[in-house]
This record gives sequence, structure tokens and C-alpha cells, in this order.
Amino acid sequence: MDLSIGEVAERSGLSVHALRFYEREGLFANPVRRLSNGRRVYHEEDLEWLAICTKLRSSGMSLASIRQYIDLVRQGPGNEHERLELLRRHENHVEAQIRELQVALDVMRHKVRIYEDHVVRGEADRLWNPSHPDTAQADAHQECHPSEGE
Repeated sequence: MDLSIGEVAERSGLSVHALRFYEREGLFANPVRRLSNGRRVYHEEDLEWLAICTKLRSSGMSLASIRQYIDLVRQGPGNEHERLELLRRHENHVEAQIRELQVALDVMRHKVRIYEDHVVRGEADRLWNPSHPDTAQADAHQECHPSEGE
């Protein structure tokens, strides 16, 4: 079934502008076909690829790496090990991002607990406040450095 750029935008959640950008950057697995009047024609497999491509992008894969992957796919059978290695590298990158985000989340949770505790006790003014040097240093250390096991 042929799809217009508007239909693909609606179904993929990408803007028409983003679809044109993906085409210009060579990020479609298959070249976008055009009618004699120049209108773009898409197919279901284009939507399937866009779903994968947008996940690769949102997980931090560079445009160059996506292009490299597409180039390998377009070459056909025989380079599956290279594709696998590229995907494994990105998988490792995403796992490292998740670990970093987990550390950031742990710090945020720690800060929320500190603020909740101080607000409940009516001591919110003691939170990291450089204008009160007597409390700022001790509270800043507690606020910025979650204890082990928290």
C-alpha cells in the first residue's frame, strides 16, 4: 500500500520536516520512491524501518553509525558479523548510559529525601545556602553526596 508523506508522518509520529531530513541524510533503508509529479511514496516497510531508526537515534546512535548500518544492510548478505558488531557496540553504549542515568537517579532520589526531611522539620532554610556559611558547608556535603547503600 502506498503512503503519502503526511500519512507516514501521522503514523510514525515524525514531522514531515523530519522525514525529509531523514531522506536527505540517507537514513531510509530503501530510497524513497517518487511519483512522476515528484510526490514521495512510502510503504509499510519504510514505517517499520523508521520505528527502528528512531529508536536508534533516541538511544544515542549517531547519524554516521545509522548510515553505516544501512549501508551494510543494503549490501545484502555476507556482512552480518559487521552489522552485529556495530549493534553490539551501540548496545554497550546504551547500557553505559543506563548505568550513568541510574547513578544520576540515585543522587536525585537522595536529594528529594533530604529536601522532604528538611521541609517536614521546618529546616528548609538550612539546605545548601552559601549565604549562611555556618550551615552551608555541612549541609552541602550531605546534599551532594549520598551515603553508601542509599
